[in-house]
Amino acid sequence: MVRINNMITRNMTAAKEVIELCEEKDLKIVDLKFTDLPGLLQHFSIPATELGESLFEKGAGFDGSSIRGFQEIHESDMLLLPDPETAIVDPICKVPTLSLICNVRDPVTGESYSRDPRYVAQKAEAYLRSTGIADASYWGPEAEFFVFDSIRFDQNQHCGYYFVDSAEGIWNSGKNERSNLGYRPRYKEGYFPVPPTDSLQDFRSEAILKMIEAGIEVEAHHHEVATAGQCEIDMKYTTLTRMADQLTLYKYILKNVARDHFKTVTFMPKPLFMDNGSGMHTHQSLWKEERNLFYDPEGYALLGKTAMYYIVGLLQHSPALLAFCAPTTNSYRRLVPGYEAPVNLVYSQRNRSACVRIPLYSPDPKAKRIEYRPPDSSCNPYLAFAAMLMAGLDGIEKKMDPGEPLDKDLYELSPEEAAQVKVVPGTLDKVLEALEDDYEFLLKGDVFTEDIISAWIEYKRRNEVDQVRLRPHPYEFYLYFDI
Repeated sequence: MVRINNMITRNMTAAKEVIELCEEKDLKIVDLKFTDLPGLLQHFSIPATELGESLFEKGAGFDGSSIRGFQEIHESDMLLLPDPETAIVDPICKVPTLSLICNVRDPVTGESYSRDPRYVAQKAEAYLRSTGIADASYWGPEAEFFVFDSIRFDQNQHCGYYFVDSAEGIWNSGKNERSNLGYRPRYKEGYFPVPPTDSLQDFRSEAILKMIEAGIEVEAHHHEVATAGQCEIDMKYTTLTRMADQLTLYKYILKNVARDHFKTVTFMPKPLFMDNGSGMHTHQSLWKEERNLFYDPEGYALLGKTAMYYIVGLLQHSPALLAFCAPTTNSYRRLVPGYEAPVNLVYSQRNRSACVRIPLYSPDPKAKRIEYRPPDSSCNPYLAFAAMLMAGLDGIEKKMDPGEPLDKDLYELSPEEAAQVKVVPGTLDKVLEALEDDYEFLLKGDVFTEDIISAWIEYKRRNEVDQVRLRPHPYEFYLYFDI
């Protein structure tokens, strides 16, 4: 499907038609986008005069050794092949620009690159179809983020610090300035206030209009619970790779609209102490022949056996899944027991601290889905969605017993009952260890390979776990300086 601004034209999938549209709209630049292994969007651009059918057939070369998690220096040459179905007019660029999301290929073998995150997502969808269980999976992530007015940080041999500020931050309520007009969300009271307390209404509205220009269907936007500009924009559900494409564009658009407003957006899970973190509750369902396989009018919370098996697959594999779904050291500042965080390895139609929640907003069979709550949007969505799908399918294939739901208030459980509730691991290091011990389910259908799993673990340990562990924390000076 080629998407140019608001137009969605199903039959215009050929590269030739993309080229014709580029000429018709007098676009000047072609931007080739892809993601590195951790999930950050990358790009380079060519003049529109260089756009031809050969680009879609032969690709454009780039240095893979300069991309995080990709090739070594002695095997650096890689190719980008644009996917014509991702064509949009870039809503950010001032110069008229055609944007194309690309797949990565090896120029020697001509094969898709095993560490290309988008290729992993595409293989997951292909594997789903090959099982005969379902034709498609649908995904609806609720990506939360903060909009700050300034951020300063540094870490070196003799100092380490960060300073965050927001005009909305309740800590500015006593600021001595003529323009201090109040109206700031108190800690944990930022959910749904109208302007002027919600100062970001027009910012979010401008952002979603840009998203709609990019072909993203947006359902709603609102302020979130935390002070200091926490927000959420919800996209309409779609298929796995398509949603991962959309989420990368979603982040790209938000960051650039924020810059135009002299603000900055972060998808860090926990940038503020003692207030809510940012998660990415991920709604998901399986469909076959246009029928929702998760729905059963007689089942618990209107869920059938397929959904229940899928849920237990997610729960059983959660320690390993979080290596992809909550993949930063900062993720575990959010996933902390006792703070209503989704850390409990149970399912429920009520508890928001359960890892799996079943939304009850509508009895419509088409709306029935499950919501996996531990992920956050620091993840690479191509890998995270693929991993969740593979875990759910493993549960279905093995017909895993889901046990009973936990609909009690988790904070009123007896000590004996509470001791029976398992929780997710509490650090990035622990979930990487869990992935090392539990990854066979990811290898089915060659969706993930041992190479990409080992590369992921090595990258995370060397560049994140070890680097954070080696550095003194500022609070350690508060605790220990006078010892």
